[in-house]
Amino acid sequence: MIAPIVLAAGHSTRMGSPKPLLLDQEGRCFIARIARTFAKSGFDQITIVTGASHNLIVHALEADAPPIAIHFVRNWQPEAGQLSSILVGMEAAITPAVEAILLTLVDIPFVAVETIQMIVEAYYKHNSPIVRPAIGSRHGHPVLFDRSLFRALRKADPERGAKTIIRKYEKDILNVRISDEGALTDIDTPIDYAAAMLRK
Repeated sequence: MIAPIVLAAGHSTRMGSPKPLLLDQEGRCFIARIARTFAKSGFDQITIVTGASHNLIVHALEADAPPIAIHFVRNWQPEAGQLSSILVGMEAAITPAVEAILLTLVDIPFVAVETIQMIVEAYYKHNSPIVRPAIGSRHGHPVLFDRSLFRALRKADPERGAKTIIRKYEKDILNVRISDEGALTDIDTPIDYAAAMLRK
């Protein structure tokens, strides 16, 4: 079993408003779009790590009602860095049946169903400890971490986060070649948002 985890606990300081609640071209908020994408990819449950916007995110998803079971978990100290949200998500999502986690960010809402499915298929085919989508030398999300790395993630340097593990196991990473720019489109600022909405 693979457990998808969406990190949506940031303060969205550069955006100026909560990124999970930004709307796509269809009028669906980012966090609901992501949940629906994972549902279409074959997942029946997902863990969403929230922060200060917890209640707004919960209400938005309840209103959208995506066809997937959602486990909400709140990071009460998101200012501690992205790793703190990863660890909160892992604590909530990992059971003895979980073989790997599939991490993505609410900042990257336009990833395609096919990309997620390719990551999962590549993992089961090659058993690589880390699997991620790539276009040329650029890497995107979601990123899969095998269970063998869970302990390393828990012990990672909080300042450097999961990047520590990525660098340590770089030679073992499986980069799945994709053409999906949505897997690499990071929405951090109003300019990013406007540009992404024009492209899609």
